[in-house]
Amino acid sequence: MPLIGILVRTPWGDLGEHLGSPGVVEALKLSLLVSLWALGLSLVLGVPLAWLLARVEFKGKALVRSLVLLPMVLPPTVGGVALLLGFGRRGLLGPWLEDSFGITLPFHTSGAVVAATFVAMPFLVISLEGALGGLKQSYEETAASLGASPVRVFFTVTLPMVAPGLVAGAALTWARALGEFGATITFAGNLPGTTQTLPLQVYLLLQDQPEAATSVSLLLLAIAMAVLIALRGRWTGTPIDRGAVTTPRPAPEEAPAPAPASEPDAGPDEGPGAAGAAPARSAQTGHWPLHATVTGFNRLTLAAEPGTTIAVVGENGAGKTTLLRALLGLTPRAHADLRLGDADVTALPPHKRQVAWVPQDGALFPHLSALANTAYGLRARSVPRADARREAQAWLDRLGVGHLAQRRPSQLSGGQAQRVALSRALAARPRLLLLDEPLAALDQTTRAHVRHTLRTHLAGFGGVCLIVTHDPVEAVSLADRVLVLADGRALQDAPPAEVSRHPRSPWVARMLGRNAWPGIASADGLALAAGGRLVVAEALPEGDQALAIIAPEAVSVHRDRPGGSPRNVWRGTVREITAVGSRLRVLIASPDAPDLVAEITPDAAAELGLADGAEVWTSVKATEVTLVRL
Repeated sequence: MPLIGILVRTPWGDLGEHLGSPGVVEALKLSLLVSLWALGLSLVLGVPLAWLLARVEFKGKALVRSLVLLPMVLPPTVGGVALLLGFGRRGLLGPWLEDSFGITLPFHTSGAVVAATFVAMPFLVISLEGALGGLKQSYEETAASLGASPVRVFFTVTLPMVAPGLVAGAALTWARALGEFGATITFAGNLPGTTQTLPLQVYLLLQDQPEAATSVSLLLLAIAMAVLIALRGRWTGTPIDRGAVTTPRPAPEEAPAPAPASEPDAGPDEGPGAAGAAPARSAQTGHWPLHATVTGFNRLTLAAEPGTTIAVVGENGAGKTTLLRALLGLTPRAHADLRLGDADVTALPPHKRQVAWVPQDGALFPHLSALANTAYGLRARSVPRADARREAQAWLDRLGVGHLAQRRPSQLSGGQAQRVALSRALAARPRLLLLDEPLAALDQTTRAHVRHTLRTHLAGFGGVCLIVTHDPVEAVSLADRVLVLADGRALQDAPPAEVSRHPRSPWVARMLGRNAWPGIASADGLALAAGGRLVVAEALPEGDQALAIIAPEAVSVHRDRPGGSPRNVWRGTVREITAVGSRLRVLIASPDAPDLVAEITPDAAAELGLADGAEVWTSVKATEVTLVRL
């Protein structure tokens, strides 16, 4: 109703005359001057303050945030009184400002600027703090691992990604400063040409010329509505993926396609790449053995020769990602004394270690194309732009996504985005490569292609690569060693074949597709921790903690109790049947033994008439059980 009232009561015929009067024009110019100065001061003071509140932990942070936001809930006239008592001629700082610098704020244009800044700056701080808080730090950490300095990270990653929140906060701040009344009239007065801004002009016109006051009010209303419409609800400060609104939905995962012969120039951050060019190898000819002593949550020592690939496996919470972040120097939970080749990089910041990583989510920069993302690490290391783009295009081609070079991350499927993230890490010329589940988002066909490409690259890599994975195929096919973590410690560090034959962790055994039953060695076998007894052919010393490993294909399934030589026979119920390639895996629960997985052919399952809930018998020969001392 108030808005309708203004529209209905506005004298449209006299609108031009009212808005063009000398007093209104002078007040409008002064309002624009004051609001722009207030916006400038808010940017200078508010941006560092928002960063402090969003990124730095310190005592009294809640109190500081409350003081910053206080003007938003404080009556403006009370704010004006507070400013007068603080900066007036008889205030706390006013006499000192006047005597030392000759600055008098009350009843001066500068006073109007201070009053407008006081009430408007919280809008900028709260909007930018929300944007910074909503920005995943993995983007900035990944940029640092690619060699970008903190200043470069801020201007090329942080600032572009929080720009919507910053613009929204700046627009709201300017609009609030333009409409400020209470604090201004209380602190700076109502002096024509000096402090009489447009809201104060409205207040004066209401007394003698109410129709003119309505016309000027309509102008301020139009400005306010224009600001809100332009923001389109973005004043919450959440980082916005600019491609999400205008780009089509990502296509399903595509088979690798050849890159086009040329790409159109898409601007300063994206450019043509020479399709099919081989990545430059000049920076990959060194040899960087790894030696690291990790303390804190993770407690282990790592040593590996150049060209070694280590698969890091373990349960959730075992410390796999913490280990990678410690090597990067990005976590206080663990500290790594790290040496790469002859260089001790322990004291170096992340961007100088030449340690590249691919986080679980890929962390592609949403404001850059796939080509610009891949070239980011090269550009951070001062490689000329044309050379960086050429090498980046070659890496994209090798991983089958060269034809997507000009697309933004929002236009890529999950698998495509993961391959671009992998290309970006490989292109950065690292001395240590850290991959956190790099192939998890890929389908089976694409995963095989990328695994082959990655294995080919790692074969000639002069450094060490650590791969966190839950995929036994990746651990066996890519790694020279498998590092098993449990509670931050190394439970096993051995070649894949040794880990496959003698896993020292029930979790790893199950990951490799084997049955794993913990227990205590007895005279003829193993007393199972879950109850029951397992007979084995080669027993361990009595009383030793041990793990019984049983291959699924060694488990026989029968509808009736089997006769013959099996020493381990249990009655059970089929709980689940799943297909694994050309065979079936049958999960069988028994009251006399832990859950057991058997692997049989579809023909055998049909002959036995297996289905969920079916009563069956299982047997395992004593010679098919391997005991691993824990």
